[in-house]
Amino acid sequence: MNAFSSAVLTGLLFAGSAQAQSRSNQWERAQDRYEVHEDRRELRDDRKDVEELKSVLARFDKAWARRDTREMDAVEGRLRQLLRAEMMESRTELSSSQREAQRSQREVRAEQWEVRDDAAWGRRAAYVSDKRDLRDDRRDARDDRRDVKAEAATLRSRQVIARELAELEGRRNGGALHRKRDLIQELIRLAEREVREGKQELREDHRERREDRREHRRG
Repeated sequence: MNAFSSAVLTGLLFAGSAQAQSRSNQWERAQDRYEVHEDRRELRDDRKDVEELKSVLARFDKAWARRDTREMDAVEGRLRQLLRAEMMESRTELSSSQREAQRSQREVRAEQWEVRDDAAWGRRAAYVSDKRDLRDDRRDARDDRRDVKAEAATLRSRQVIARELAELEGRRNGGALHRKRDLIQELIRLAEREVREGKQELREDHRERREDRREHRRG
């Protein structure tokens, strides 16, 4: 192969690598934007859940104070609707968190190979950069595994509450009403915790976007 052919081949390989890297960067930016959009939507939904549950609790207290059987029936019906919707939402969010955790783990494995290749070929600058990226990816993977555990725990808690509320439905004695009120308050605490976790997730999304922008500038 003459010098000209070698230069052309090198140029083509470099161009192909640059195009592949550009496509990868575009995909990552699109993924980041999608995650921020989804987390904002989930946070809005979680805040709405808190307000609706607090409204149910206020109606429950009024119906109890007035011994209003018809209103208490309506409150129980509304609570049943909200709880069914929240459990469906919990299942959806758990599935989403599981997919995100799997994607994060794949990124860790890919970055590990990059680090090994850098070390094997003596690419010192790339090795330092990729080691930093690997550390960030491992942290993101830990965060995503934590999210999966939190979502699973929340779903289990709601399922337990739903079963107990179903057993208490229609009962109007003092003990049953006190227990129903406690369970509604527990649902509110779960929803408020999801709001806090949603805010934390958004902060992590913004941090990841900043890291990606720094990585792209280095690239």
